[in-house]
Amino acid sequence: MAKELSAEQVRKRCDPSVFGCNSTGELEPMEGIIGQDRALSALRFGLNVAEAGFNIFVSGPAGTGRTTAIKSFLEALANERETPPDWCYVHNFHDAYCPRALKLPAGTGRNLQRDMKSLIADAQLSITLAFASKEYADQRTEITDGFNQKRETMFSELRKKAEDRGFLIQSTPVGLVFAPTSKGEPMSEEEYQKLSSEDQEELKRKREELTRELKGRITQLRSEENTVRKQLEDTDREVVRYSISHLFEELRNNYSQLPQVADYLNEVKQDVIENSEQFKSEPKAPDAEPLSAMQGPAGRQQSFWKYDINILVDNSELKGAPVILELNPTFSNLLGRIEKESQFGALYTDFTMIKSGSLHRANGGYLVVRVEDLLANFQSWEGLKRTLRDGKLVIEEIGERLGFMVTKSLRPEPIPLDIKVVVIGEPLFYYMLLRLDLEFKELFKVRADFDTWMDRTEANLSDYAAVICRLCEKENLKHLTSGALAKIIEHSSRLAGDQKKLSTLFADIADIIREAGFWAGEAGASLIEASHLEKAIEQRVYRSNLIQQRINEMIDKGMIMIDTEEEKVGQLNGLEVLDLGDFSFGKPARITASVGVGREGLIDIERESKLGGRLHSKGVMILNGYITEKYARDVPFSLSARLVFEQSYEEIEGDSASSAELYTLLSSLSGLPIKQSIAVTGSVNQRGEVQAIGGLNEKIEGFFEVCKARGLRGKEGVVIPQSNIRNLMLKEEVVEAVKAGRFHIYPVVTIDEGIGVLTGRKMGQRLADGSFESDSVNDRVQRRLTALAERLRDFTKGEEKDRSVNDKA
Repeated sequence: MAKELSAEQVRKRCDPSVFGCNSTGELEPMEGIIGQDRALSALRFGLNVAEAGFNIFVSGPAGTGRTTAIKSFLEALANERETPPDWCYVHNFHDAYCPRALKLPAGTGRNLQRDMKSLIADAQLSITLAFASKEYADQRTEITDGFNQKRETMFSELRKKAEDRGFLIQSTPVGLVFAPTSKGEPMSEEEYQKLSSEDQEELKRKREELTRELKGRITQLRSEENTVRKQLEDTDREVVRYSISHLFEELRNNYSQLPQVADYLNEVKQDVIENSEQFKSEPKAPDAEPLSAMQGPAGRQQSFWKYDINILVDNSELKGAPVILELNPTFSNLLGRIEKESQFGALYTDFTMIKSGSLHRANGGYLVVRVEDLLANFQSWEGLKRTLRDGKLVIEEIGERLGFMVTKSLRPEPIPLDIKVVVIGEPLFYYMLLRLDLEFKELFKVRADFDTWMDRTEANLSDYAAVICRLCEKENLKHLTSGALAKIIEHSSRLAGDQKKLSTLFADIADIIREAGFWAGEAGASLIEASHLEKAIEQRVYRSNLIQQRINEMIDKGMIMIDTEEEKVGQLNGLEVLDLGDFSFGKPARITASVGVGREGLIDIERESKLGGRLHSKGVMILNGYITEKYARDVPFSLSARLVFEQSYEEIEGDSASSAELYTLLSSLSGLPIKQSIAVTGSVNQRGEVQAIGGLNEKIEGFFEVCKARGLRGKEGVVIPQSNIRNLMLKEEVVEAVKAGRFHIYPVVTIDEGIGVLTGRKMGQRLADGSFESDSVNDRVQRRLTALAERLRDFTKGEEKDRSVNDKA
């Protein structure tokens, strides 16, 4: 007979004195992660390996504090690293569609941006003053006056030569022409027609000679004009170069240690010299030429946009390496974007509209992102993989990446990538990506697995209390008394489902403490006491157990038939768990068995009706093996038995009821009644050994609630697997009932022990001749199976005799 458990065995208490304090207010708060040595070891390894591909996938269920803990861990590590550089985009004077990237020491980006604005403003002032100076005007006049005088002289000579030959030079819409004269006046058409043909030919010849000479003079003049224009342009350039050289030289000296900046300043200086016209006057007001806005950058020359510095990443206020937690990893938020502006229906863009993504801001440090968010956003996962694989950050339109975009856009210079990416997700995502994504294993070579349990040692209890102290101080909550600490430890073990473990689902623990703080405030207490924690736990259950109450009411009213008083053959109360997502509870379920003559063996009605899951069907098949091994070694297995969960209208899964089904079947075969006041849970193997199951506390408490509603008589109890004893963390009400002897919990190792609890009869040992002890359960079962086999044999002989008579007839 199994020995029932004591009240001390069904809930492991925590001694408040183990904390060495009266409240958490006396403790030193602990920062960091506790109970995750495996995960922290993997993190340290992955973050310290410099080679590519050693990014980290942090797996573990939600509520373990993964995200918060990882961010805190990374921030502590980032403080020890150097601050990464600033990154800026500047205009590419050789190809405006490919902006250049500048790498600058942290904080230098802002300085360069400010210095460039001052430089361009000073350059504009210097150039404007230079062009307005008397020296410049005199120099320009000297160049142009010589040319103008030469041009006047040339035209005077040509005019006199034309007059000597009887022509005047006239200006027409098609250019200069030579008109014949008569008595010093242009010849009329009538006068020209009166001339003889010889005189007309002579005039024509002279005009052609003069025209050829005019063309030659004009060609010479244009050549000289080009020379003058070039001299003026050279003069302008020299004036501009002279007026701005000291400005650029001073700025170049400030950035002499940065060759990229020096090269850029040289290009800016050359561009200013070549485009000095835009500096000659003050910029026009934006609305002075409204149509210029439609021309994009060309219409914005006066704003000097191409000399701006677009600071893509500004690390001026950062200490150490960056730690970026991206909560919305869309393609643009992750990889950056190129914005556009609309003016009068036209879209334009330039390098100043390039915006950074979280990968840019985390470059040189760490990026933390949830895998669920990555996979939910279109192209984000593919974009992240490509960036990690190529080792560079490319900003591009998503349509361009997909090949849908045909309009010309910017193609900014890629930025080298130096980053560690930490992806957080459920273990299911890790295994799916590992199986379905061929690149995943190469890019995320380190897995940091967060556990849901930690050992319940004295050292861990102290750390647990220190973490709770940190929570109270961080959120300005009331501190816990040592008694309340003991209660939260016990509740943590219940969440872990193990007397020797503590739950690392700190989100759930923190919620309980917050709720207990509310009830402490309602009671006017300065500290959270054990009673406040108990009330918080009770209220949390109360808010979610409406369905459980309705089911218990139906059981109490007899709508769901559960017997807890009598003894019946072939009937037993099994235990099952209903999971509603935020709340799980147990409830009893009547299991019955019917036995008759036949060859069908065990028939699982749940499976036949397609309400039995695969694991449940496997459990029933194991019963076949048990019966055959134990009772049908030498006789045919001549049995037709049906097992069913009564009043079950949904799928039944799991093998935790297989021992209950076997007890029911043995009762039906032996004819021995089973105590309905005792419920059963546990799976069984073919050797008759009772195996551990899950949801033990909920199952026991579910049956206890039903029995309590009908009035505990001191006979009620539950049979459980002995290997599940360490999982017992029953609520206080059940513990008190066990202590008072009004509720019993029997751990069993084998079916033999369990049948003794349920029937009060010994299972019976096998004797030397192969039979069992007289009138034991095994003996009664074997005799019943033998009788069924004989009846089947006699019935079969009768059928054969009748068939033979019919054949003769």
